[in-house]
Order: sequence, then C-alpha cells, then structure tokens
Amino acid sequence: MRFGAACIVQGVAITTDRHGSDPMDTPQFACIDWIRSSALAITVLLAVPPVLAEQSDSKPESTDQLEQLVAPIALYPDSLLAQILMASTYPLEIVEAARWVKSQPDLKGEALEDALQKESWDPSVKSLTAFPQVLAMMNDKLDWTTQLGDAFLAQQKSVMNSVQVLREKAKAEGNLESNEKQTVKVEPTPTGNQTQTIIIQPANPQVVYVPTYNPTVIYGPWPYPAYRPFYWYPPGYVAASSMISFGIGFTVGAAMWGGCNWGHSNVDININRYNSFNRTNIHNVSWKHNSAHRKGVPYGNKGLQNRYAGNSARDAKAREAFRGHAEKGRQQIAGGAADRFKGAKPQGAFQGKNRPVGAGKRAGDFGTKDRQFGQAGAAARRSKPGGSAFSGMGNAREARRDSFRGANSRMGGSRRAGGFGGGGGGRHRFGGGGRRR
Repeated sequence: MRFGAACIVQGVAITTDRHGSDPMDTPQFACIDWIRSSALAITVLLAVPPVLAEQSDSKPESTDQLEQLVAPIALYPDSLLAQILMASTYPLEIVEAARWVKSQPDLKGEALEDALQKESWDPSVKSLTAFPQVLAMMNDKLDWTTQLGDAFLAQQKSVMNSVQVLREKAKAEGNLESNEKQTVKVEPTPTGNQTQTIIIQPANPQVVYVPTYNPTVIYGPWPYPAYRPFYWYPPGYVAASSMISFGIGFTVGAAMWGGCNWGHSNVDININRYNSFNRTNIHNVSWKHNSAHRKGVPYGNKGLQNRYAGNSARDAKAREAFRGHAEKGRQQIAGGAADRFKGAKPQGAFQGKNRPVGAGKRAGDFGTKDRQFGQAGAAARRSKPGGSAFSGMGNAREARRDSFRGANSRMGGSRRAGGFGGGGGGRHRFGGGGRRR
C-alpha cells in the first residue's frame, strides 16, 4: 500500500498522496533540494511499519514471512534479483531514484549513465534506473522494500534459501521453464537447505525481461494465509493466459553487474561491469552494505541499528573532528596573514568592483575574515605609538611611501596565500575563486 504523508517545512506544504503524485514537481513548488529531501525522508519514515520504527529486539523473520517477502521477485533473473536485494537496503534513495526516472523517461543507454554520474545514490540503486518498472514497484511498495532490505541484512542466507525454495515450487508446478526470454538451469550444488540450485539468466545477456506473475498462485496453493505476498501489475499491463508473462526487454549493457553466489548464499559483484557502469575502479567482488546511503532511515531492529548506525555515528564524529582541525588551521593561517599585512588595507577592500570574475561565496567569506583580522590589526597598531603609517606624522611624502609599500606587500601576500582573499583564484583547495574540487 502507499502511505500518505504531509508536513509543513518553512511554510511550504509538502504532500505525497496515495497515488504517488508529488506537488513539489509543479512549478509553484520549485523549492530548494533540502526541503524535498526532508519530505522524502518523512514519507519513508511513515512507510516503516511501527514494529520496525521502534527498533525492537525482534526475533528473526520466520520461514513464512521470508517467503512472503521474496515471492514477488524470486523468479527474476539472478543478476536483477541480486541488485534488488542490495538496493532494498537504501529505501530513501529508491524513492529519490524513482522520481528522478519518472521525470526523465527518455534517458537511455549512455545518456542515462552520463546523467547518473551527477547523482550520489548507491550503485545498486543507480543500476535499477535501467528498470523503471522495478523502481516503480519498490517505490509503490515502500513498506515491503524496507522490510525486504532489513531481512536481507539480518538473515542473508535465509533470504537466499527462501528464493530457492520458491523456485523449486514454481518448477514443480510447471511454471518455471526456459524460453526465448530466459534460461533456467538446475545444478546439483546445494543452496541452504535445498539439495539443488535453480539459476535464472537472460537468454540474451544484453537484454533483460522482467517477469510478471501472481505470487499467490505460481508456486501452487499459497501455504501461509496470514502472510500473503502482494501482486503488483506494471503500468499498462495486460493480463496473460499463462502463469508468467514478460513485457518489453530492457537493454542494460553494463548495468547488470550483480550476481547471486548460491554456494555461499550471498550476492557478489562482476567488477568489470561494475567499473564500466559506475566509472570507477574497485577490486572487491564481495558486496557490503554502506550505511551512509541509508540517510537516517531506521533499521528494523537494534542489532542492525547497532551494527550499521554506529558506523554512521563514528563517521559523523570523525567529520566533526576534521572540521575542528580545519577551522583551527584556517584561523592560524589567517592570523599569520594579518601579521604580514600590517600597515596595509585589509584584502576585503578588493571585494568591490575590482573583484575578479568567478570569485565565489567562499571567497566572500574569506574576505570577511580578512576584514576582521585587518580591523583587529589596526586596533593593535593604534594602541602603540608610531604603529601606523599615518599616525601623528602629518607628512604626506612619508604617507605616500608607506602606502606604496603596503600595496606591494598585499600583492606579494595574495600570490603566496593562493587566493584566501576575496579575489583569490587558482585551483588551490581552499581558493576563493576558481573551480572547487
């Protein structure tokens, strides 16, 4: 089910209705990104079942509950199944990606990969943008997505075993066979409690068809009436006479980089495809959950919360410590600059019409600090006799000479400082102008 949510952020009403429409997508709600992110976070939090939100010391999901969770996707190709399981651990990013895809339906292939480089989502979420139908389902069934992700993190082997149990049932019913869209293989290698392993792969590795089926009947009579799986129809779906049907094929290229390691009951990564799609260079084939992409969505129980949210807290503490050291360093550097600039006008004076084009906000901030240091230096000089080029001299010639010397000092200081002043340029990490890394 979809969950309705509404909140008021700085006087702007943000609502997600029961049909998934988002008024913030209209021109009159052209708000800044962080407001939208807040609304998405609230939507996700409301979708989390109360038992999960409380982070209780819950028992592991039972067999019937796990089969209910994986039933809608157990007959998907292995690679797609693996990436759905990974991405389900990041429900807020699923919502963001689903809306992003909906707003840009014509992005395909290389153009899609180029556009994804600007987004910060986890690679597993990015990969699902090649399957709008799958993202739409995970967004519409957000409570299911969240529970699936938590179950996968807490009971990975049991989740993978449940997939094999259901595949064996579907095959026994005659509903899982090879055809022109998919290849079904049965291997004698055991998976979990199963004596064999059923592998599903695209018939053409470059084209993936997402199956549509009713999970309450394709596996035979559903044995758990208290835990019935949902049946989701993709947009424009026309009911077929067969138990399983396929829509259009998705040309995915390197987007399919996930895999199921049935022998170890986990998921892994095809590093060549992964690096090609994400334009990176990793070497580890094992998948690991990255809690930074959870973005504040609570985990299903205290065990997961302690395991993953603790990492986020430590990372945040480390970032705060770094900021403290960085600020102390900036103050020391600025203090040294103030000493060098004695007798000169503060560099903030250059922030008027002579400010170079491209000097950004940070340049303005540094200019403000320069003015403060300059004012402090001027006060110190006034407290000492003869501390200023103009103090009590009354001599225009000496004043002009001191002023000229101060200007030269400023020019040299600006070059040495690498752009800490209002007009700084260059590519230094903390430069005022230039392009930020």
